[in-house]
Amino acid sequence: MFTVSQTSRAWFIDRARQAREERLVQKERERAALEIQAHVRSFLCRRRLQRDIRREIDEFFKADDSGSSKRSALCIFKVARKLLFLFKIKEDNERLEKLCRSILSSMDAENEPKVWYVSLALSKDLTFLWIKQIKAILWYCCEFLEQLKPEILQDSRLITLCLTMLVTFTDTSTWKILRGKGESLRPAMNHICANIMGHLNQRGFYSVMQVLLTRGLARPRPCLSKGTLTAAFSLALRPVIAAQFSDNLLRPFLLHVMSVPALVTHLSTVTPERLTILESHDMLRKFIVFLRDQDRCRDICESLEGCHTLCLMGNLLHLGSLSPRVLEEEMDGFVSLLTQMLCYCQKYVSQKKSNLTHWHPVLGWFSQSVDYGLNESMHLITRQLQFLWGVPLIRIFFSDILSKKLLENQEPAAPVPPPSPQNVLPVKNLLKRAFQKSTSVRNILRPVGGKRVDSAEVQKVCNICVLYQTSLTTLTQIRLQILTGLTYLDDLLPKLWAFICELGPHGGLRLFLECLNNDTEESKQLLAMLMLFCDCSRHLITVRKEGIADVITTAKGETLELFQSVHGWLMVLYERDCRRRFAPEDHWLRKDLKPSVLFQELDKDRKRAQLILQYIPHVIPHKNRVLLFRNMVTKEKEKLGLVETSSASPHVTHITIRRSRMLEDGYEQLRQLSQHAMKGVIRVKFVNDLGVDEAGIDQDGVFKEFLEEIIKRVFDPALNLFTTTSGDERLYPSPTSYIHENYLQLFEFVGKMLGKAVYEGIVVDVPFASFFLSQLLGHHHSIFYSSVDELPSLDSEFYKNLTSIKRYDGDIADLGLTLSYDEDVMGQLVCHELIPGGKTIPVTNENKISYIHLMAHFRMHTQIKNQTAALISGFRSIIKPEWIRMFSTPELQRLISGDNAEMDLEDLKRHTVYYGGFHGSHRVIIWLWDILASDFTPEERAMFLKFVTSCSRPPLLGFAYLKPPFSIRCVEVSDDQDTGDTLGSVLRGFFTIRKREPGGRLPTSSTCFNLLKLPNYSKKSVLREKLRYAISMNTGFELS
Repeated sequence: MFTVSQTSRAWFIDRARQAREERLVQKERERAALEIQAHVRSFLCRRRLQRDIRREIDEFFKADDSGSSKRSALCIFKVARKLLFLFKIKEDNERLEKLCRSILSSMDAENEPKVWYVSLALSKDLTFLWIKQIKAILWYCCEFLEQLKPEILQDSRLITLCLTMLVTFTDTSTWKILRGKGESLRPAMNHICANIMGHLNQRGFYSVMQVLLTRGLARPRPCLSKGTLTAAFSLALRPVIAAQFSDNLLRPFLLHVMSVPALVTHLSTVTPERLTILESHDMLRKFIVFLRDQDRCRDICESLEGCHTLCLMGNLLHLGSLSPRVLEEEMDGFVSLLTQMLCYCQKYVSQKKSNLTHWHPVLGWFSQSVDYGLNESMHLITRQLQFLWGVPLIRIFFSDILSKKLLENQEPAAPVPPPSPQNVLPVKNLLKRAFQKSTSVRNILRPVGGKRVDSAEVQKVCNICVLYQTSLTTLTQIRLQILTGLTYLDDLLPKLWAFICELGPHGGLRLFLECLNNDTEESKQLLAMLMLFCDCSRHLITVRKEGIADVITTAKGETLELFQSVHGWLMVLYERDCRRRFAPEDHWLRKDLKPSVLFQELDKDRKRAQLILQYIPHVIPHKNRVLLFRNMVTKEKEKLGLVETSSASPHVTHITIRRSRMLEDGYEQLRQLSQHAMKGVIRVKFVNDLGVDEAGIDQDGVFKEFLEEIIKRVFDPALNLFTTTSGDERLYPSPTSYIHENYLQLFEFVGKMLGKAVYEGIVVDVPFASFFLSQLLGHHHSIFYSSVDELPSLDSEFYKNLTSIKRYDGDIADLGLTLSYDEDVMGQLVCHELIPGGKTIPVTNENKISYIHLMAHFRMHTQIKNQTAALISGFRSIIKPEWIRMFSTPELQRLISGDNAEMDLEDLKRHTVYYGGFHGSHRVIIWLWDILASDFTPEERAMFLKFVTSCSRPPLLGFAYLKPPFSIRCVEVSDDQDTGDTLGSVLRGFFTIRKREPGGRLPTSSTCFNLLKLPNYSKKSVLREKLRYAISMNTGFELS
């Protein structure tokens, strides 16, 4: 335990420590108070001094404004020193403005050396101080320029003042002190100006100029006056000229000035004399020499990023269009730098939207940041880029090719045959020269060979082709403009192809096939030439309506860009031929392709066979593709257990249908079925109007009748689910079908019924419009699809009227059209906008092409988008898209409705089954075949086929594939008394013993069984007369 004395001592020590700490804190407080008071006194003193100085400055400028007498340069210098001592841009901007005006006013004085502000530079004591002062003033002017907005009137005046200061003191040409005797001082003064300009450059002068020019020019209408733009560009050019175009100054000039959006366009419009100065100094050549170096070009592109790289490229192209002589002399360097810039941008061009991409109106989805402030001037940038594929530059770039003539000893083009059913379109001579088939078929331009691929001429053309091919893959949103420009000259493609034919030791495509195996830069350049030719040819075919002669076909590897180009070109040709035939029969087939071998490879899942089927199925004969389709269906049925086997029977779905409500009952009972059940066996039992089950066993025949009746009713235009095209009356979904309740479910049901018919091989006589079949195949998703091309299949008259707008010579705005479509819907006028706000946007000469495409797209897609999507959904639930992708639109129609060829009677005769005593040698049967062959016209034979099968067209693969098989039965009594074959009826039919004369009875049919019920007529003439009457009346089983 502590004693009392110890406790008191500890307490005393603690008290002493606390007192000491308190004294230290008090001293610190006193010191801090003194320091704060000193700072406050200093601050107040400085504020007072600044206030006094500003008052002096204001009094100086006030007296100066009165204009009593001109102030000396020394007075201005002293006032400027005071202002710069305390200058703050927010508080002193007006004082700086007055100082600049005073300085400029002093420079305008006549014959008063002491007034001239620049005279202080000659004072031995003030020279360095003056230089330091003018540098500070000019840099404050630059900072001022960065903050001003040219579109504001007050700011635009201040911009003019600051630029005048910069122009005056960075060049000695306006200094009056150097006139006369002072001329000897000019070199020294020029040195001072260069020193001032160098200081500004180090501080960021070019960045200031970039901000000023971009703000003033990157807008729909430039807000920089002629004087302002002239001064700004002259200032930007001065350091470059003063430094004799050194690389150190060319780089910032390109980075900050030449990358201003559409600068050259504005210069040519507002102040063209500035461009003359550029030309006089041969600036374009210097730019090309600087940028053709890969490292320097990469440095510029990486500093600018993609958006501003396009601006620089646009300005260079515009300059190039104004200096064709320089381009001719520096073509290689110019092509090289443009290609490098495009390649840099291409690295960031993305195929799809993501969190890392931004939308760019020229590049598409772009994975670098996008300066959206440039969007207002993007149309001008695009116009500058168009110089690249304009006629003047193309003539310069391809001068070596265009200057050549096609060889006289090449195979002359065959004379154009007159129009005929097989060749309905004349073949344009240009395109006849332009295209060649591979070496296995007839040549139009013979591959002559002999030109070395490493020659300077070939390398030059390859580089140019690489440039344009890179532009196609980089400038994705204006790709069509590029292709249109490249195909504008009629002789470019034929001569480019002639050039291609000369390459290598043998010419032709062998060289390019070898390039596919080489991953060298030379091979890529050669392939780029072929790709460019294919892309341009494909575009030419797409936009021109004339016929095409022949086509080139080569590909290896699905991922190659070459393959994509050639394949796209090939498919455009093929689809055009499908719409309007210009090629000879069997032109597209590969004679050396054996279908049996292909099928074997498909069974083994060989990649090559799958690629052929995926990309070029049209080289396989149509009949073989139909067999392949049926084989695919059969394999799926086996896989799903839908085929009768010795060990198992497929599941059967039974439905009961009232004849009076066939569509309603079918819809209600079948729409709920699963996909598996819909593909399986469906048995139908009909109930008549009295509610009694109809007699008969459904062995596919009754279901066939049900399916045909359903399809007949839903496609009846009177129901308004479908309507017909004008002219050829082909079917497509009705735009007003939405008036039906649950109309989308109805369309899905229709798609399932149509798919079921195709799945089971039941042909139905339903003629579809070509554009609708294209959508069923998914062609409308292709980048090569054109709504305008398909429009004639909807309404040929509307197509003619719409496309006449394209050829209209006057001002299209006079027609009073807008981007909208007015439609009469059940007596009410409805306005459909083709784009948002379209009814207020007039159609002009600039947007008339867009209007044509928008209108075609609306009529064939937008109007029926929901109905088509529902039908396709139902159809594809039965028929896989890849199964029918190997068919063209006409071939799909044949798959649905049967062959449009004339009926083969011998084939039908071989596959006919006889009942009731009839046989192949029976006299009635002999008469029947003779009547069909000799007495009936092709139209009557088609009517006969429709009478017995419900479809006027034969099955695609012949009557061997007709299910159930066609049969003829001898009948003795009317249909309502017919109980089927008996032993007596069969014997009487076989021995031609008539129970009674059937002369008053007509032939009848059961289309569900493809059955012809034929009385045992005694005379051939009676048979002919009754059969002709029956088929013409289309009575079928209704009349007996």
